[in-house]
Amino acid sequence: MFDTALYLENCNMFGIRLGLDSTKELLRRAGNPEKYLKFIHLAGTNGKGSTAAMLEHGFRSAGLTTGLYTSPHLIDVRERFRVNGKAVPTEIFNFLGEELAKAAEGGDFTYFEFATVLAALIFCRAGVDVVIWETGLGGRLDATNAVMSCASVITNIALDHQNLLGDTLEKIAAEKAGILKEGVPLFYNRLPDEARAVIEKRAAELGVEVYPPEAPVPGCEGYTISDQGMMCQKFNYQGRDFTLPLPGAMQRENFRTVYNVLRYFADRWHFDADKALDSLKDTRWPGRCQLVNGQLMIDGGHNPDGVAAFTAALQELYPEVKHPVIYGAFRDKDFRYCVELLSKIASKFIFVPVPAAERGIALEEDLAPLADKYGIPYVWENDIAQALETAKESRPDNGAAVVSGSLYLAGDVLHREVPIEEVLNL
Repeated sequence: MFDTALYLENCNMFGIRLGLDSTKELLRRAGNPEKYLKFIHLAGTNGKGSTAAMLEHGFRSAGLTTGLYTSPHLIDVRERFRVNGKAVPTEIFNFLGEELAKAAEGGDFTYFEFATVLAALIFCRAGVDVVIWETGLGGRLDATNAVMSCASVITNIALDHQNLLGDTLEKIAAEKAGILKEGVPLFYNRLPDEARAVIEKRAAELGVEVYPPEAPVPGCEGYTISDQGMMCQKFNYQGRDFTLPLPGAMQRENFRTVYNVLRYFADRWHFDADKALDSLKDTRWPGRCQLVNGQLMIDGGHNPDGVAAFTAALQELYPEVKHPVIYGAFRDKDFRYCVELLSKIASKFIFVPVPAAERGIALEEDLAPLADKYGIPYVWENDIAQALETAKESRPDNGAAVVSGSLYLAGDVLHREVPIEEVLNL
């Protein structure tokens, strides 16, 4: 039997090829499945995944059949391809993967290009009503930009992937703004002034109607634990009370964008916007500020902007509490600043290696001096199971053991701590 996951592994997983020609060629070979789909295209430095998860849940709760394409995955590659919140079944994944592999014969396609076209094929065959379509990197030259969308969403702009997207917020914003299409509405979150100027200029050039947030970020009115063990924040927005099982101010920011998108399409696609918005209380997005078993907080934030949002959420959840922090990251990330941010909530660091060791960070030359600089005790654990045990043993009664630094690390920990079905099914 054809194994799509193995086929993808034989592609260059970390190879990046910016440009749309190869993706468009593979779409053509596959019969242009994208032409039968409605896409809501998301770009941004952070917040894409949780925004996508909220949108998917809202549309699904309103009665639409949904497709959700995101990256990377935490445990199983099928997480990237979801229909009505569930990862594509193995049988369909392999059947359509084999069909696309035959179409790809004689061509040169990267992991992400093949996966992107496969997602369009899966969603087309499933007959979904709307696809929530997340960029992998940037926007303008990202493989996902080979389709025509019915809405563009930009979550935020911060420094990341500067070697590929540019070394200023203006340059990165220009790449993200590349997802804009003529006459297709744009929804965006809070943006730095210099980034917003670039994006709004491009929107004006294309005749794009722009929908910025309608009101300030609401304040948190408290947290509760749901029956499913999720940490839920309560807040009031536009005169209505909402509950969201995604902690922190950044998620309230993301909510404002979701609010605008759902209300916009409710008028055009004839569904109940209030029902869709109320359903967000049941949204799940694994590995992003996720509380597991009431004692372990896992977040895959891997750049300073993401880690800053995570530490702010922890300070909101657990005021004045310090936590043992398991940290591992790749060398090509700004780990120095991330460790500085985490030092504000850390009682101790438990440093661990991450997959792809050649991209990992060394203890003695990289991490130990940082821990010493901020006066935080630390240990190094090569065994992630032992690291988890150490963190849980030193967890304060009124706090959590914390995992941060990489989605790969978050996925490894989740694989050990929760049934895989909880990750595969939203």
